[in-house]
Amino acid sequence: MRRVVCPGSFDPVTNGHLDIISRASRLFDEVVVAVLINKTKQGLFTIDERIAMLGEVTREYGNVKIDSWHGLLVDFCRQNDIPVIVKGLRAVSDYEYELQMAQMNHRMAGVETMFMSTNPLYSYLSSSLMKEIVKYGGDVSGLIPELVHERLVERLQEK
Repeated sequence: MRRVVCPGSFDPVTNGHLDIISRASRLFDEVVVAVLINKTKQGLFTIDERIAMLGEVTREYGNVKIDSWHGLLVDFCRQNDIPVIVKGLRAVSDYEYELQMAQMNHRMAGVETMFMSTNPLYSYLSSSLMKEIVKYGGDVSGLIPELVHERLVERLQEK
């Protein structure tokens, strides 16, 4: 079985994330979307909320599994017998940082990294940008899944 992990914070998941996940799901037998826990950051959504939203918006792909992890991604890969990490690249600026990480992950655990260029329709999307726009009353519909949009608007109206 060919397995791959697609890591991220997904706070919240965007259509750019889903583009990479769906493309990976056509190339691999199983895609594990790993919500990485960063205890030094306070997310807008809890880890459980992110996992639930990802589960809902990836339900149509029969080979996508959602999980979470705290620590080194290569340890997650070792523990789950996953030899490949898939990462989306939005711009050249992403490449330099991601290349360093890919080389270190390979050195530490022999884990390969596959880079996918982001669909140009989504190259400017980021979770932080979506939160910022909604916070100030802007419309991000069509850039994030509808149910995520509803929850994002609801959450930011609470604040």
